[in-house]
Amino acid sequence: MPSMIKLLILLPCLAITGECHRHGHRVRRWTGTVDTQKHGSSLKKKPPDVTKSRKIKTEHLLKVDDHDFTMRPAFGGPAIPVGVDVQVESLDSISEVDMDFTMTLYLRHYWKDERLSFTSSTNKSMTFDGRLVKKIWVPDVFFVHSKRSFIHDTTTDNIMLRVFPDGHVLYSLRVTVTAACNMDFSRFPLDSQSCSLELESYAYTDEDLMLYWKSGDESLSTDDHISLSQFLIQKFHTTSRLAFYSSTGWYNRLYINFTLRRHIFFFLLQTYFPATLMVMLSWVSFWIDRRAVPARVSLGITTVLTMSTIITGVNASMPRVSYIKAVDIYLWVSFVFVFLSVLEYAAVNYLSTVQDRRERKLREQTRSQSLPCTCGISQTRTMTMLDDTYSEADTNSLAGYTEEPMAPEEELHEVSEKPEHMVVHMSVSSESAATKKKKSLRAINIIQNTHVIDKYSRMIFPGSYIFFNLVYWSVYC
Repeated sequence: MPSMIKLLILLPCLAITGECHRHGHRVRRWTGTVDTQKHGSSLKKKPPDVTKSRKIKTEHLLKVDDHDFTMRPAFGGPAIPVGVDVQVESLDSISEVDMDFTMTLYLRHYWKDERLSFTSSTNKSMTFDGRLVKKIWVPDVFFVHSKRSFIHDTTTDNIMLRVFPDGHVLYSLRVTVTAACNMDFSRFPLDSQSCSLELESYAYTDEDLMLYWKSGDESLSTDDHISLSQFLIQKFHTTSRLAFYSSTGWYNRLYINFTLRRHIFFFLLQTYFPATLMVMLSWVSFWIDRRAVPARVSLGITTVLTMSTIITGVNASMPRVSYIKAVDIYLWVSFVFVFLSVLEYAAVNYLSTVQDRRERKLREQTRSQSLPCTCGISQTRTMTMLDDTYSEADTNSLAGYTEEPMAPEEELHEVSEKPEHMVVHMSVSSESAATKKKKSLRAINIIQNTHVIDKYSRMIFPGSYIFFNLVYWSVYC
């Protein structure tokens, strides 16, 4: 009997002991501790994963809820220094028509906010994405003279926030910005352009926020593979100065300056060489016969229209500036040479027409001044005159003869039957025809020989154009 009572008491105790043992195993599984051994070798304990703790959150670790982050750090005190450095990823485009450029860059800010300090046994920083940025204070830097800009958001917002235990903050973002650039095209396409990207705080003056380049000139770094189709990147450098606004005050402004030099080879192939060839083609008309009117006129008109097309094509890709560009000087001087070659043939053709008209008028005048007369002279004297071997004395000897009006053909036939009469037609003037012809040749020597104009043009036009090219390239190169 006593043994039975002891057995009944022992069974509930064993049941309670087993339940406690099972409950102890469940607690160890929850805390993540491992006490098992495998093949006689002990395993190291893993450090606890703080992300699985229900009590530790970012807001609690950085004490975001304990401070008012709508105000800058050290509000009411001295200006907070914010360092900036930039890495240029690419220069996407340069637009002459819109006078702007597009650049993609990594913009980084450095400052200290003691409100974000936290305790850490390893003294390591913590990195967050853009979701925390909306809960804390960050510098309100913007791009001056920016037309368009955006933060890349593929696959998520390209924003990084890194906080150190002592409160130092690194804020980085990837931005593409299109900003204005005041370009000077007076030497286009032999020009160099200087553009700048300007950074400035929008709300905080220099009394509240001091922007500066974190490492001086080394704060700006560029990708070695940056290249542009029309430009050669000569120089990147940084500057800083104060900007004044009459209504708000002074602000710190940072500048990213870069210098671009345009490649000339493209414009040599597309503009200069075609214009030069058109001018040289217009000179071909100087070697074509002046009587070939269709050939010379069609050649001149073709070269003029081609030069007009080249000028229009160049100006279509350029802004409508109010000053003269270097390419305009070259193209318009070439156009003038082509136009003058057309005028040269117009002058040659006009002078040839004038010459033909004068010669025709002279022949008609000579024919109208023919004097009919009936001369009673011997047969030998008459034959000498008809053979055109008479002298000036013989001509003057006719002054004493009686002039009679021209008779009809019947009367002339009757008169010609008489042996003592003879009808002689000859031109009598105060001076001989040979002397008059010589004086006329001296007066209009060049007009009568219009091909001389073409001869002079073959030398004057090429020589003048070569001289112009020497002056042009020596000034602009």
